[in-house]
Amino acid sequence: MLMQRSDLIDSLDVLLSTRRSVRGFKPEPVPPDVLQRIFTMAARAPSNCNVQPWVVHVTSGATAELLRDRLHAAAGEGLSAQPDFPLTGPYPGAYRVRQVEAARALFAATGVSREDVAARARSFQRNFRFFEAPHAAFIMLPDWAEIREAVDCGLFAQSLMLAMTAHGIGSCAQGALSHYAPIVREAIGAPPNLRLLFGIAFGYEDADHPANSVRTSRAAIEHTTQFHT
Repeated sequence: MLMQRSDLIDSLDVLLSTRRSVRGFKPEPVPPDVLQRIFTMAARAPSNCNVQPWVVHVTSGATAELLRDRLHAAAGEGLSAQPDFPLTGPYPGAYRVRQVEAARALFAATGVSREDVAARARSFQRNFRFFEAPHAAFIMLPDWAEIREAVDCGLFAQSLMLAMTAHGIGSCAQGALSHYAPIVREAIGAPPNLRLLFGIAFGYEDADHPANSVRTSRAAIEHTTQFHT
């Protein structure tokens, strides 16, 4: 029987409220049948002209461990980033304020002092180990794709993370996983005509990890949305 409209609204509200960036995971992998289901669900995401431009490589087991080690080593050695898409520069104004507030919340939860440069570096480098998640999905685009197709990938990623949330799986979308695109391509055997946009770490949340106590705020709707009549 189809759900009542109010039940659908309530369910979506719960999913949107529950989904958040998880930065501490249990080592247990997600079962293959669950992986198949959530990625099948996410594939229903809309896209411009229905081209569905996303190409997704899901890493687990030995491949995930190899990538963790290689990416973490590259970052630790200070290797210059080699992204397929330009990295975002400094954020201006209110955007910078939001960025700083989120960083402060994470540092406070994990006991990292703003003055402790080494600890802050170690905290950032956890990105390259997927926060020890057992899986990471790498979202890629064919080389003909441009900004509209990148937006399509964002729609897919949101659908994917909501599907994960519905299955009790935590996730974290990570721009950092795109910093060393050649390393990722080599490890997963992706052809050179695929460009890496970002990655998503995922797995079962470690509720005891201090990073997972962080709850970031959202800007009031009047600061982001205008209604025209």
